[in-house]
Amino acid sequence: MRHLRALCAIADAGSLHRAARQLGVAQPTLSTQLVRIEQALGGPLFVRERTGCHPTPLGRTVLGRARPLLADMSVLVREARAAAAGGDSRLRVGSTASRALAGWLRRLRRPGLEPTLQMDVSANALLRRVADGQLDVAFVHEVEGSALHIPEGLRLRVLVEREPQFVMLPADHPAAVRPVVRLADLADDRWMVDPTVDGEWDGVHRMLRAVGLNPRVLHGDYHTAASLVATGEVVTVCQPSSLSRADMAVRRLHGDPLGVRLLLAARTRAELDAVFPALEDAYWEVARQSPAYREWLEGGGVRTLPRCPATATGVGRVEFVRAR
Repeated sequence: MRHLRALCAIADAGSLHRAARQLGVAQPTLSTQLVRIEQALGGPLFVRERTGCHPTPLGRTVLGRARPLLADMSVLVREARAAAAGGDSRLRVGSTASRALAGWLRRLRRPGLEPTLQMDVSANALLRRVADGQLDVAFVHEVEGSALHIPEGLRLRVLVEREPQFVMLPADHPAAVRPVVRLADLADDRWMVDPTVDGEWDGVHRMLRAVGLNPRVLHGDYHTAASLVATGEVVTVCQPSSLSRADMAVRRLHGDPLGVRLLLAARTRAELDAVFPALEDAYWEVARQSPAYREWLEGGGVRTLPRCPATATGVGRVEFVRAR
């Protein structure tokens, strides 16, 4: 099944590089796996070209058999786990990074229901785990301009249609004295980006290129980035709910050039209904705690900052389903 998932990921992504990122593995590892699969099946499954990977006639035949097998296996796994769990009322939650997580889990926890959590930098990986029955729900973000790969039949609800991304910079940076920072003010800075976050590097690259900037870029996770920001080594994009500290400042970017869409995914509407109000409450709670984000919201980012998040309208509750 692991080999079949890899083949489908390559076909869906159109390249080994993108498929490897979706699967959370290194590209050389995926390339080696594909070679072994082709050797086992007796022929090439993909044509590798500069424009990407395209299935061969043999590849199309294998993919045509692989997809229903994977779908049947997902159903089998879900049914087996449900039978094995019996009365166990675990709620398997997946999420990309968010300050709202602690409040969301706290609100979900109650007698007889214990949420578990799986974190992943890849929103696409989390969506696949929901579709495969490995998770019940997942809270993910989609960088604008880099659409997520939504598995068939998955139901999604929008929490925030466009959350602006802010910038984190050293507290003593000359631009930190202003509440709104222009990208031109950061032209001489090094940026740090986590390339393993789906769409993140592409989004930041487009943002910088649009204003004619080609800065030096370091690649690393955002925990490392925060440490380097504090010591004056780099600047980095951040979620607007991030909090300033004595050694670093969180500021809005002029014109809000980069945004993400916040989504909750599940297999059924009932699962969405069960957890969405708690997520909505938790999100707006941390939004209020961030002075920079609160100022943006009250200044017109949305018409009003919801006083009662669970009943707010016009902010979340847009729902759609990936058709089969």
